[in-house]
Amino acid sequence: MANQAADETNKRALPATSWAVLGLLSFGEELSGYDLKKWSDWSLRFFYWSPSFSQIYSELKRLEQAGYASSRMVAQETGTRDKRVYRITDEGMTAVREWAREAPVDPPVLKHGPMLRLWLGHLLEPEQMRDVLVQHQEFAEKMRRRAVADADGAKDEASWAYPALTLKWAERYYASERDLAAAMLDDIEALAADRGPDAGAGAGKPRSSGASAASGKRP
Repeated sequence: MANQAADETNKRALPATSWAVLGLLSFGEELSGYDLKKWSDWSLRFFYWSPSFSQIYSELKRLEQAGYASSRMVAQETGTRDKRVYRITDEGMTAVREWAREAPVDPPVLKHGPMLRLWLGHLLEPEQMRDVLVQHQEFAEKMRRRAVADADGAKDEASWAYPALTLKWAERYYASERDLAAAMLDDIEALAADRGPDAGAGAGKPRSSGASAASGKRP
């Protein structure tokens, strides 16, 4: 009885990454680890997670132990070695449906590398800040185009209707990131114009004394 209770607790305590992999299996297809990696790169990577192969197989092992997925070896038509494919179990489908409907939704946590670098702009040369933002513009546009292409590839698959909506969201999100980077470039130019040609790296750094420090204000 105690072991059964512990098993149930462990199942409920699965990390969100386990539920994401189980969610990939919930579309009903029998998939290999390689297939799951491709599927996650087509959808999950745009808004949540781009797992490595080792992470995928670790989660699959966890899901099998929980009874939420099963696997078997199948022969490949090319004559290469057999591969292991995974399928969601009835218990797994019930569990992921319950999780999707009832588990609290975690708010997104933004970790924005370019903005962290811009926040430290008083330590950079102006051209370095511009380069960071230009590179982010290019990255955002690349991701936007990838989302458009993947959404186009998913449009004829009825079971992917909702993943296709998340790809549409990704297209809009990365377009926004691209445009925000452009706006920040304009802001940097305006800041440089206000400060004059002599304001280089270190200009405007946070002060350790004076009215701002006395009032307890921090960046």
